[in-house]
Amino acid sequence: MNAGRTVLSQLMDFIPRYEFNRCVARYRGHYKVQSFSCWDQFLCLAFAQLTFRESLRDIEACLRSISSRLYHCGFRGRVSRSTLADANEHRDWRIYADFARVLIDRARLLYRNEDLGLELDQTVYAFDSTTIDLCLSLFPWAPFQQQKAAIKLHTLLDLRGSIPTFVRVTDGRVHDVLILDEILPEPGSFYVLDRGYICFKRLYRLHMARAFFIVRSRRNLQFRRIYSQAVDRSQGLRCDQTIELTGVATPKFYPERLRRVCIWDPEQPDLCLLTNHFGLHATTIAALYRHRWKVELFFRWIKQHLHIKSFFGTSKNAVLTQVWTAVAAYVLVAIINKELKIDRPLYTILQVISVNPFSQTPLNELLSQTEEPVQDEADPNQLILLK
Repeated sequence: MNAGRTVLSQLMDFIPRYEFNRCVARYRGHYKVQSFSCWDQFLCLAFAQLTFRESLRDIEACLRSISSRLYHCGFRGRVSRSTLADANEHRDWRIYADFARVLIDRARLLYRNEDLGLELDQTVYAFDSTTIDLCLSLFPWAPFQQQKAAIKLHTLLDLRGSIPTFVRVTDGRVHDVLILDEILPEPGSFYVLDRGYICFKRLYRLHMARAFFIVRSRRNLQFRRIYSQAVDRSQGLRCDQTIELTGVATPKFYPERLRRVCIWDPEQPDLCLLTNHFGLHATTIAALYRHRWKVELFFRWIKQHLHIKSFFGTSKNAVLTQVWTAVAAYVLVAIINKELKIDRPLYTILQVISVNPFSQTPLNELLSQTEEPVQDEADPNQLILLK
């Protein structure tokens, strides 16, 4: 029964506390902790993400305003700005990184049969990064340019459900392509990449792992055409070729043949794609690359609707803790959407939760409510200005 329970408390029911406690024990999160536990810290940060809090003082003020009800929301320690800041500073961020991965595994199981709109059974990933600018004087551990700091959020997104399966946070100077070395390729899966990830040595590693890639080609690519397939130009195709690389070093890095598919795009003329898959139709290759924009939408969503562009602390540990709790909050909303079978966008669910965290309405009922039509009835006391 959810009667009398707050929405925030009902949300936490979707979190496996046993797994969370295992993550805390793995990194000794409760070493010398007396009252404010790691679970209290996670609740505070999750509350901040789900309700768009702007600062530690904001979190403290909001939670203390309902101090008599905090126990029923799951809080056991006293919420204090200084205590929360100290926890963000010193408690190992890997606790929340590991726990976010637990939620990610659960979400992927829920979305494994999500329809991509293509006749394709394989898993499809999109890999990209986004840069978050910081102040160099406050974040000296994240150098980017001479007078600017930044961090990069490298994300591998499972396109079935837009679930992040791999997240790596680095300083702004780390090149995107280097993070490909940290990904363990899954045989039979597709990896959709932008042209910033063209490194034929690393692409050949994907090929040898029996994984498939689709990457945007560079204009100055040196190659020799072996064979050309007939294409239907009415479907936006320009060419479908089998090629060999002819550059100075590229044939050594990638000695196999590649497939080159060129499509027409009004925003990106002469968009050419390289892939090591020769069986799919060229229109399917083009459609898979267009799905790559889901990772851009994920970055936009998490920047606009969660709190990762400004941070509650300046240390590396505090920043990584906040980033991983933001990822956990995003995945939690995705899990709730699937578990409760709510046919609404994640943005709408987050907005509803943000204004009702302490409401005692059953969560399923709250998120399933439809908007009432607005009746435009004239007020008889209102003066008629125009007639």
